[in-house]
Amino acid sequence: MYVGSTGGRGLHQMVCEALGPAVNAVLAGRAGSVGVVLTADGGVRVEDDGPGVPPDASGPPGVPGIESLLTRTSTGPGPGGRDSVALSLFHLGPCVTNALSRRLTAEVRQEGTRWVQEYVRGVAVAPPRAAGPATGSGTSLAFLPDPDVFGAGRPSFETLAGLLRELAFLNRALTLSLTDERTQGEPVVARFRFPGGARDFVAFLDAGTAGAPLPEDVIGFEREDARMAGTVEVALRWRGSHEGRIRGFANSLPTSGGGVHEEGFRDGVTAAVDACARRLGLLDGADPCLDAETVRVGLTAVVSVKLDGPEYLGATRRTLGGAEVRVCVEEAVRDRLGGWLAAHPGPARELVGGILRRARRRGR
Repeated sequence: MYVGSTGGRGLHQMVCEALGPAVNAVLAGRAGSVGVVLTADGGVRVEDDGPGVPPDASGPPGVPGIESLLTRTSTGPGPGGRDSVALSLFHLGPCVTNALSRRLTAEVRQEGTRWVQEYVRGVAVAPPRAAGPATGSGTSLAFLPDPDVFGAGRPSFETLAGLLRELAFLNRALTLSLTDERTQGEPVVARFRFPGGARDFVAFLDAGTAGAPLPEDVIGFEREDARMAGTVEVALRWRGSHEGRIRGFANSLPTSGGGVHEEGFRDGVTAAVDACARRLGLLDGADPCLDAETVRVGLTAVVSVKLDGPEYLGATRRTLGGAEVRVCVEEAVRDRLGGWLAAHPGPARELVGGILRRARRRGR
């Protein structure tokens, strides 16, 4: 099954299939914002302010019309490069959402006209029809998941908010919103835009609330490296906690299985902290080198790589491969974190000293 489940996971994947083209339109500079609305009837509406999908097949070469997008599997894009997000499980997109909906209404605003087309269980009721004048431009897909497939389940506001928030943290250009009209009284609205990128993400992971003041001790940087045909963005912060949290992403997708970018990050952080400890006289030549487990205690970090041609280990895209990625990330972290520590000797002594004290308390 193309959404992986007939439960909540499948419902949320339906939203992702419809959301993908809209998000990628923003990342490509063709749109400015994307909104997801959980409607009172249990449905979902995904809308953007892009140029609008052509209401017929007369669009530019390679651009499907709305009916092709919603009914033909062959029109789905394959895995994109660093400037796109592959939210679809099998690169099929909105046609999957349409096929699994009891009904779907597509609305396109383009060149002053509002076009509408209705579908029932994936089949068009009639061709797109002009439904009056329109201001601006954009595409809207409003769908009701098929109860024969998903039962009485409804999409979760919290789950979708987590997805949209994560995408906004990892892509500074994104402006996303989520509205819940199913509640009594006024709709609940959440908006997501984070100009600080991964630094904002680390602050959120520590504070638990987006929009909290960005702590000065969150260290962040971004670097492009032609050897891996992509970029790496890193943010990190040590706290007094005994826990460590490293979140890895490849092309804005979480890598729950880890991979070479996280390995390179750990190697780079360990090397930079060890070198700083020796430069400050906190370790001498007789002391053994620090290890990654010692350095990661109390560390919160986000490691995000965006690659033109990511290599995944397995079909689920949850573990990243590619030896050159590990080397590039390690060098970037070692150089940039090492440079920050050298430029801030007071905070560096306090930070590295705290790491060593915690390690000694643990018997290392």
